[in-house]
Amino acid sequence: MGSSLSFSLVLYFIVTILYCFHLSFSIAYEIPSTKNQEGILAESPIATDQTVLQKHASFFDRNHDGIIYPKETFEGLRALGFGVLLSTVGANFINAGLSQITRPGKSPSILLPIEIKNIQLGKHGSDTGVYDTEGRFVDSKFEEIFKKHAKKNPNALTFDELMELVKSNRVPKDYKGWLGSYVEFKLLHVLAKDKDGLLTKEALRSVYDGSLFIQKEKEHSGKKIDEITSI
Repeated sequence: MGSSLSFSLVLYFIVTILYCFHLSFSIAYEIPSTKNQEGILAESPIATDQTVLQKHASFFDRNHDGIIYPKETFEGLRALGFGVLLSTVGANFINAGLSQITRPGKSPSILLPIEIKNIQLGKHGSDTGVYDTEGRFVDSKFEEIFKKHAKKNPNALTFDELMELVKSNRVPKDYKGWLGSYVEFKLLHVLAKDKDGLLTKEALRSVYDGSLFIQKEKEHSGKKIDEITSI
């Protein structure tokens, strides 16, 4: 799960807000739609030569041009169920943190574009290793997660097991990576857990390739939603 320090900080900021404002409030309008002219939800066309990490990030590329602007990040966060305030803050911090990193050799841009082709440059330390340095999916590392940490159910992780996973991957003194992994997996659990509070192998795999995001967008499309407030 890759990101920069700023990306980690905004996720931490999001968690803090959600904790402090634990009483949910409803958003009085619908998520921005990505339906086509026939009213059918349009899925992002994923290039066959993309790495899994690029596919993961491509969910936020709303116009499919290979570049993610803050407005698109905002729309993606809204589609996942986050409210206007958190989506606004998240979009600006995420793009501010990843824009220059994914545009090596280029001058900073006030438009804060993120280039998907270089998204692997935003990887942080103390992660699972499921994405390699090129953003490719490492199946052995993915299977290792469940072999080592899925003690109650071989194909699912409880929240406590998920936190054990995060702790086991910590690199000494890599505080940025610690924070990034902790907050990412905590939010992941909220987003992808099943009715029993378990993060299944299927759900986790779908997070890595971004297909879970498409599924969540379909669930929320055309509906009024409440903010995610339970951490």
